[in-house]
Amino acid sequence: MLQGEGIRRGEEVSLSSLEVEPPAPAVEPRARIVSSRAVTAKSSPPLLTLLALPLATSIALAIHFLVSKSEPPPETHSYTLFLCGVLAAGIVMTLMQIWWPGLRRWMRDMCPIFAAAVLLMSVWEIITSGLRLLPLPYFPSPAGVLQSLVNDRALLFDSTWHSLILLLSGYALGVLSGLISGICIGWFSPARYWGMPVLKVIGPIPATAWIPLAMVVSPSAVFSAAALIALAVWFPVTMLTASGISNTRASYLDVARTLGAGPAYLIFRVAIPAAIPSIFIGLFMGLGASFLTLVVAETVGVKSGLGWYVSWAQGWAEYGKVFAALIIMAAFFSTIMTVLFKVRDRVLVWQKGMIKW
Repeated sequence: MLQGEGIRRGEEVSLSSLEVEPPAPAVEPRARIVSSRAVTAKSSPPLLTLLALPLATSIALAIHFLVSKSEPPPETHSYTLFLCGVLAAGIVMTLMQIWWPGLRRWMRDMCPIFAAAVLLMSVWEIITSGLRLLPLPYFPSPAGVLQSLVNDRALLFDSTWHSLILLLSGYALGVLSGLISGICIGWFSPARYWGMPVLKVIGPIPATAWIPLAMVVSPSAVFSAAALIALAVWFPVTMLTASGISNTRASYLDVARTLGAGPAYLIFRVAIPAAIPSIFIGLFMGLGASFLTLVVAETVGVKSGLGWYVSWAQGWAEYGKVFAALIIMAAFFSTIMTVLFKVRDRVLVWQKGMIKW
């Protein structure tokens, strides 16, 4: 009897524990409508954000018409056409974003930045052409800089093309040599023993300090400039590659050895993939050093390039052309940096959300 009662009580407990909880109450239609409105409001940017660029351009046009009396007519005409083009592009994009979600997202992110840039040009024009707070010809107005871009567009294009070839050749040579030396120093003990003192002695010396020696040793100015850029890139790429290779987790290497991996497999399939985040940091550091070395190296001996153009314009006191070259440099270098960021995001897609820099 006691055993039967115990069995029945156990069955009651087990059955009570298996009771299904009542389903959660359904979401009311009103709550669904509110949540859908919240999602729509979050996805669609405010109207002020979409109209930021046209409004800022309209303000810039009004300011330009007020201060344009003190500017030469060609500069005034070119700058007016430029601002009208920006205003028309802003209005067209504002209308097109209604049917183009991708353009709407892009405008939500970039319209405030472009509007701030246009307003900054207006402040620049007020200070230079309106109030004359900065002395001429050292600080031209934005209209004068735009006119220099228009007048020297062929020479600027040729200089930019030569700078691109010189930068890519020197950067590729520096990355290749840096990867080879970094892998050897990070993996092989004899290479680390002899290579680290060389890095500590030669690496901290700026690449531009080798310009006098490079001009004597090198057969041509272009080759010496490419070698200096490669030297500037070589040091950070070597250091970060060697650091990433030497800091590979021992557990990865032990597992690969247990599965029968040889030295080549350990280097190219385990150590190098583990060191890729450090390698990309070295690539970014080398890219920044290559920009500096490029501009300095082009001022000595090279007959074409953005650095040469800046030195040439400064010699003729054409500071409008100097500012035009600086604008081209900013767009040129930032584009290359953006491309390298895209490559990093594509290669290190598995690290998305883990590192933010």
